[in-house]
Amino acid sequence: VQLQASGGGLVQAGDSLTLSCAASVHTFSNYVMAWFRQAPGKEREFVAAINWRAGIGYYADSVKGRFTCSRDNAKNTVYLRMNSLKPEDTAVYYCAARYGLYTKVAETYDYWGQGTLVTVSS
Repeated sequence: VQLQASGGGLVQAGDSLTLSCAASVHTFSNYVMAWFRQAPGKEREFVAAINWRAGIGYYADSVKGRFTCSRDNAKNTVYLRMNSLKPEDTAVYYCAARYGLYTKVAETYDYWGQGTLVTVSS
């Protein structure tokens, strides 16, 4: 499984941005796709995830109501729509995949994309 994340950039506080993660696997029906982020000097943290089959999203409290995780079956792509961005959202964002049930623990994800940098200026 190969994951290719894209869509990062420099935005201002309050702006929106959508990240994409394209996957090489033929079918993700039994996978959970997740987004994690790592800010400078901080540990990697869970942001959001989606159960591919059911389309159910899971979110960290810090992004709930602002971020939305979705997927496009035809394109084998998962998206992270980020609204009302804050300077504290600045981080490298990684997409990840695991076969099975949802978790928010990074170590349980088997496949990782290369990361895309999101910088939110105040």
